[in-house]
Amino acid sequence: MPAGWKKKGQEPAREPERDAAEYYRLKKQAVEDLVTADESNSPAVSQEELDKYRSHRHKKLPMWLKVALIKAWFYGSVCFFFIWGLGGYLADQLDLFFVTAIALGMVTDLLINTLFRYYAETDGANDRWMMIPRRGVAGFFLNILYAFLALALVVLVYNVINLLILSVTHETDTIPLGVGPILFGLFYMGIDTGLIALKHLLGRIVADAKKQAAAPRKGKQK
Repeated sequence: MPAGWKKKGQEPAREPERDAAEYYRLKKQAVEDLVTADESNSPAVSQEELDKYRSHRHKKLPMWLKVALIKAWFYGSVCFFFIWGLGGYLADQLDLFFVTAIALGMVTDLLINTLFRYYAETDGANDRWMMIPRRGVAGFFLNILYAFLALALVVLVYNVINLLILSVTHETDTIPLGVGPILFGLFYMGIDTGLIALKHLLGRIVADAKKQAAAPRKGKQK
């Protein structure tokens, strides 16, 4: 058969050395294009194409909502394991209150605050979500003392709601609103959020007062 002719469906023979050189040239060109790529010589890419490879940030929950959900879940868990779990063993409500307050303080210091610090983008970035951001033994006991105050306010909320309901229904033989993990977690989280907001507000008031008190002194010195 004459050279250069082939049967129908048969591919022409390739030279191995030529194929290897062509492959090497293409690879080298691709590497050079990648190294020298910048905004001036790169092809335009549509915003729709870029969005395919980006994380969907618009679907992420805001930080305040994450904090609220985490706190409500942990505080609801304390209600489940201690108020519900120990309610049948501790007949005295004061003892149950005491144990629950200690558990809430420990959970806040050892779990919630530690979790916020771990996921903070910078050191101290999530301290604004903590009532007692102080670390160590002092912070541990301060969080327990704070839990007594917050729990007392939650009990007050329950009592006020029940009194309002009883004043309307006039049924004194039952407790209209019992203590449950979900509602307890939301109440405690709400009280905690309100107290933290009050702390920040008082801090700003004190800081502004100090600035105003220091301003006349600077004027006199000049």
